Amino acid sequence: MAKEFRLPDIGEGLTEAEIVRWVVPVGGTVGVDETVVEVETDKAVVEIPSPFAGVVLHHGAAEGEIVEVGQILVVVGEEGETWPEDGGSVESNPPVEDTAPMVSEPEEDEVAESAPIVGTLVDEAEQLPGRTETVRANGRKIEALPVVRKLARELGVDLQQVQGTGPQGRITREDVLAAAEGEPVELPPPPAPPVPEEAQPTVPAGRPEPGQRQKLSKLRRTIAANMVRSWTTIPHVTTFDEVDATRLLATRSALARRHETPIPLESLVIKALSPVLEAFPEFNASLEDDELVLHARQDIGVAVDTPDGLLVAVVRNAARRSLLGLAQEVRRLGTGAKERSLSADELTGQTFTVSNIGAVGGGFGTPIVPPGTVAILSVGRAVEKPIARHGQVEIAPLMPLSLSYDHRVIDGGQGRRFMAMLIENLEEPGLFLAD
Repeated sequence: MAKEFRLPDIGEGLTEAEIVRWVVPVGGTVGVDETVVEVETDKAVVEIPSPFAGVVLHHGAAEGEIVEVGQILVVVGEEGETWPEDGGSVESNPPVEDTAPMVSEPEEDEVAESAPIVGTLVDEAEQLPGRTETVRANGRKIEALPVVRKLARELGVDLQQVQGTGPQGRITREDVLAAAEGEPVELPPPPAPPVPEEAQPTVPAGRPEPGQRQKLSKLRRTIAANMVRSWTTIPHVTTFDEVDATRLLATRSALARRHETPIPLESLVIKALSPVLEAFPEFNASLEDDELVLHARQDIGVAVDTPDGLLVAVVRNAARRSLLGLAQEVRRLGTGAKERSLSADELTGQTFTVSNIGAVGGGFGTPIVPPGTVAILSVGRAVEKPIARHGQVEIAPLMPLSLSYDHRVIDGGQGRRFMAMLIENLEEPGLFLAD
């Protein structure tokens, strides 16, 4: 008997998903808990397993189309059976809790050393990589989703010999299939060596030509909806200041040398923020109607710049983590966000957000408060400037800070007191590292 499997709610607030790729075609066989389709939700690409075994009789939508929660995703039946397109009787899928998909984790050989999320503070702005990248022998890089890497391994295709045709040079499923069939591939020459000067803006590969119309991706539509929601419902106030980052950057370098591991700037900022959020709990809160919900736990969102758009990965229970633990988690989340392999739970539910725009040359900004929170901190690139110390003019790296908050909850005086304590911590790391 044909059985309908309807799209379950596989994430917080999910209403629809976009079909990325059908793993099993109509007429193909699938087993229980075997992946039948890959879909893109608001923020993640996930594999959905079939709750039934049998022959796939019907796809609820084509690749690139949208399926709403509760609509038919796939119909599975027996060999020789047909699905009644005219609305005949079929068996529905079991309860959602029995069919919710598991997000596949990237294999160990897929995960290279990730760059710090949204960059680090250095003398020059850094250009961000798209996803986790593998450097080829000729100096070029590989960009591909985990599902594409998996397909390449299954077909025995060496991604180092494949030229991507997707956005920003990304290797697509079609590129891998073409390589598996032996079609010739022309690789462009290796890029010229970088010039050690102030970073200049670059134009990403695969950018649409003027005059074209480009459909927004599922992720970009979600970002747009969230931005409109935040900007139209939250009265924003932004306060600005600069931090003498001399001690902070020296501490970061010393910790990296001692522990022989990268220390993302975000991990230090989060560590410095923890006691400030404890002292000012209204910044780690949510406004629900006429009630302010003060969160008992600090779940800090970290903005991640990816080729598909901005994602916010969440460091759970940040106040309870050591600095090295924070550094490890920030790197893990950065890699997962760029590969689009994080689960919905890892991309939702932050109580405060940190955005480091320094890597792309950013200074001050006016960050938009994410829905469900009341504040966000933007960190800019440290630039050497003259400052006065003990009556003398000296040169020091000054790091811009921009704090946006919901004026319904937080007044200007409270915003300045929050910023003053944070600046004190950042200028003297011993104040927060001693905890």
